[in-house]
Amino acid sequence: MLGKVLVVLLVAGLAWAFPTLQPPPPKVCGSPGGPLVTGPRIKLRDGRHLAYEEHGVPKETAKYKVIYAHSFGSCRYDAAVAPLETLEELGAYVVSFDRPGYGESDPDPERTIQTTALDMEELADQLGLGPKFYVMGFSMGGQSVWGCLKYIPNRLAGVALVAPVVNYWWPGFPANLSTEGYNLQLPQDQWALRVAHYAPWLVYWWNTQKWFPCNSVIAEKPKMSPPDLQVASRSAEHASKIRKLKEYAVKQGVYESLHRDMMVGFGKWDFDPMDLKSPFPNGEGSVHMWHGVEDWVVPVILQRYVAQRLPWIQYHEVPNVGHLLIHDRAVKEVIWKTFLAGEKEQIVHS
Repeated sequence: MLGKVLVVLLVAGLAWAFPTLQPPPPKVCGSPGGPLVTGPRIKLRDGRHLAYEEHGVPKETAKYKVIYAHSFGSCRYDAAVAPLETLEELGAYVVSFDRPGYGESDPDPERTIQTTALDMEELADQLGLGPKFYVMGFSMGGQSVWGCLKYIPNRLAGVALVAPVVNYWWPGFPANLSTEGYNLQLPQDQWALRVAHYAPWLVYWWNTQKWFPCNSVIAEKPKMSPPDLQVASRSAEHASKIRKLKEYAVKQGVYESLHRDMMVGFGKWDFDPMDLKSPFPNGEGSVHMWHGVEDWVVPVILQRYVAQRLPWIQYHEVPNVGHLLIHDRAVKEVIWKTFLAGEKEQIVHS
């Protein structure tokens, strides 16, 4: 009798739990009942749409043509794109895009590091950016740039990684170092990353249930260093605009945007970035990486190791700034001018 009761309870528990594990279908832009399409999009080879936004000088006259990949929870309107006057001074054209599932870009249930890199290549081709173009990725967008270095190195004219998020399970990290970096995260984030890596089918439930703390960034309570808090406080006057952009970023649902980002970014990759070779063996281009010493989101000790393993990366470690370094106007200016024009200027904080 006890065995039968346990079986009944188990079946009842599974019947209750299964629906809570399943994410709702995305509200695809342009579909019946879905959000409206408000900006330009291209149609990719597989039928998906990719939304984009153009910045700077016209691409027909631009000296530099850049594809920009936004961060976690952001979109093609990311404020990290350089001010218009800087782009005009450089003669730069920048196209930012909503990564799949974000904003008005169709979700990609098969998304990988490789597929987003190929999306960027197709975006460049459909917009006529030529045989080679520049790429930049900030934070989680940096993982798309690692994909470009792996899968389309022959298309790259220059590369910038700005505070790129690392995957603690990259094989190239010594176990003690990745553990040290991992333990610097908030306990709730350690759990969220474990779930994303080992049990991706639980990611939606984990980050929507109310029993345990979910990922701190999703909960909008990230671990921020004092310099990041200062940057955030300076943006307080733009709080309403920032809120609208966050709502725009996930308007098709959090699963194919935020949660898919976690599963792809912290899942098992098809390659280890630390095994990559320089895409510019003859010095015809350069790869840059910027990281703030006071970054409490992506531990600087891990970025230093990546730069050590890949000496062809020009590594720029910036003191007195955190993860939001590209939202610091002075740092942003130097990043763009160094990346594209090779200028080396002193950072002067306002």
